[in-house]
Amino acid sequence: MTKTKTTVKVMRPRAAPTVSPERAQGLREALLPWFERVRRDLPWRRTKDPYAIWVSEIMLQQTRVETVIPYFERFLRELPTVAALAEAPSDRVMSLWSGLGYYRRARMMHEAAQEIASARGGDLPQTAAGLVEIRGIGRYTAGAVASIAFGERAALVDGNVARVLARIFAVVEDVRDGPGLARIWALAEALVPERRAGDWNQALMELGATTCIPRAPRCLVCPVRQSCDARTRGLEAELPHLQAKIKPRAAQKVALVGTLKGKVLLARRRAGGLFGGLWEPPVLDASDPDMDPRLEFGALLGIRIGRAKAVGTVTHVLSHRRLEARVLTVTLPHAPKKVMSAVADYDALDMVRPDAFGAVGMSTFARKVLAQAGVVME
Repeated sequence: MTKTKTTVKVMRPRAAPTVSPERAQGLREALLPWFERVRRDLPWRRTKDPYAIWVSEIMLQQTRVETVIPYFERFLRELPTVAALAEAPSDRVMSLWSGLGYYRRARMMHEAAQEIASARGGDLPQTAAGLVEIRGIGRYTAGAVASIAFGERAALVDGNVARVLARIFAVVEDVRDGPGLARIWALAEALVPERRAGDWNQALMELGATTCIPRAPRCLVCPVRQSCDARTRGLEAELPHLQAKIKPRAAQKVALVGTLKGKVLLARRRAGGLFGGLWEPPVLDASDPDMDPRLEFGALLGIRIGRAKAVGTVTHVLSHRRLEARVLTVTLPHAPKKVMSAVADYDALDMVRPDAFGAVGMSTFARKVLAQAGVVME
């Protein structure tokens, strides 16, 4: 029998883009003085404290600057050091994050602080290579802290930087992953200067946030417009190319706001899942139209649920799902002691007065449910 020879196609890595020293220097000479003139006065720019910069970078991921500022200032006021964060109870950390969203960030930052405190003497590593060894610190955050706090020549790429570089160098691939993202990172690494790396990285982010914006970029006031390949080719409105976002899928839920003697029943989500570590009125899946909420909640809580009143529906949109929760209210016969199901989404129960809600972490979704039930939060 004759054997068929199989040809294996070897995929060679894309060559790193070349940026001439003259072009790189020209971009720096245009962008750095512009940044000095127009930089926004943001609280994390008034310090070189690596801890404060780390906290700000984690908070700023997928969150607007205006939203982050009060959270950042309160967080640093309450937990001013790595040691303070490491020693803080989880509920305290989550309460300070409550309403900011993407709660996994807070949990991982808390765990990272505990690792830094126990294994690294409470000090953040001073290099990007050292920072990425810490669980929860990725390539972008490591580059930001290393360059801004310690002056290391380290690159970073976030959404703003990717958009700026995609336009300046006319990168036509999708910049969110694959070859496009690899090319953007290579460009960022080629451009970051030996000195003032932190200022350069912040200048790129500032340009993307204020001038090279996603829609209708303000090219006429851009300091690097003469060096922008996208503008030269008339592609500034088309780049960067991004894959269409997945439409959030609807998830039908039912929430129970149970009260007893001025207190409200809250359940704590298990760590690792949606809203992990946060407290909320218990919520169950309601995709089965034949489910009986009273029986299901009774089985979850180990108590008899009496007549419940439907008070409305709340909708909460997340990145990949849209929660649509029917809200029920009920007066409980007594306080449930524990979650009765081992496979439930919750690991703890508590009766909490509304004026004590600030001591526990709650999602915006939970606050919407409580507001729909007429619970006044102080």
